[in-house]
Amino acid sequence: MMAPACQTKARALDSWVINMTEISQKRIFRVNDVEIGGPDLFVIAGPCVIETESHCLFIADQLKRVAESLRVPFIFKASYDKANRSSLSSFRGPGLEAGLRVLERLKRELDVPILTCVHEVNQVPAAGEVADVLQIPAFLCRQTDLLVAAGRSGRVVNIKKGQFLAPWDMRNAVEKITSTGCEQVIVTERGTSFGFNNLVVDMRSFPIMRKWGYPVVFDVTHSLQLPGGQGTSSGGLSEFIEYLARAGVACGVDGLFMEVHNRPEAALSDGPNALPLPRLAPLLESVKAIHELIQKHGV
Repeated sequence: MMAPACQTKARALDSWVINMTEISQKRIFRVNDVEIGGPDLFVIAGPCVIETESHCLFIADQLKRVAESLRVPFIFKASYDKANRSSLSSFRGPGLEAGLRVLERLKRELDVPILTCVHEVNQVPAAGEVADVLQIPAFLCRQTDLLVAAGRSGRVVNIKKGQFLAPWDMRNAVEKITSTGCEQVIVTERGTSFGFNNLVVDMRSFPIMRKWGYPVVFDVTHSLQLPGGQGTSSGGLSEFIEYLARAGVACGVDGLFMEVHNRPEAALSDGPNALPLPRLAPLLESVKAIHELIQKHGV
């Protein structure tokens, strides 16, 4: 006989599976020249954190060149502050003011759209002046005031699904943002806690979250993080990036999110789960082909 808790979970999942035919109309919008939710797979990529101005400009230039050569729409990402590092001594970044100056220069000189994280309500106005996309970190995806402030910013909002949430629970987070009138929302899967220091990706989350009509992105590299796995920092399993990326695109995601670094072994944050720069072009070639096949067959 099924236990009451299991029965509740089964009913919750069944209700979503039964309603999978009730798909909301797909929302398509633009971030500069990048169409979000349209027929083309797009990529959000960059280092975890701004390490130095020169490094940020270098990696953004390299990523842009690869993306343009393969005709993959590209948004650059980097954080000015990583407020949720494992250890107090971990590198957090240059901070709000200095970090935004770097991102503003990068945006001006390379002409690429920018995504960055906001951690507090009072960061939203300044970040919104520079970034084209404001990202809500996974650990903060239930912070109502932060979600509402981001929704009111006039920018596109990318909300990461918390490691502690079921995919259907993200509907509440999305509605906090859309309550402000903002309909330019992206929902990103980044793995679910699976025991201690480990994450797993339930591929059912992609069709479940896409049914609301908002574009869905797969954060491949964070899904391969081992949170706190090295004691004072997180570990990672970057050798599986290509496998998960191909699987996610085959499930019909609209875009991929990847942390990319030219020297992951020397990265100041999230190096163990970052994609080495030389592996980016072959990966984008393969996932683009998979995406085009999926589009052709109407999946």
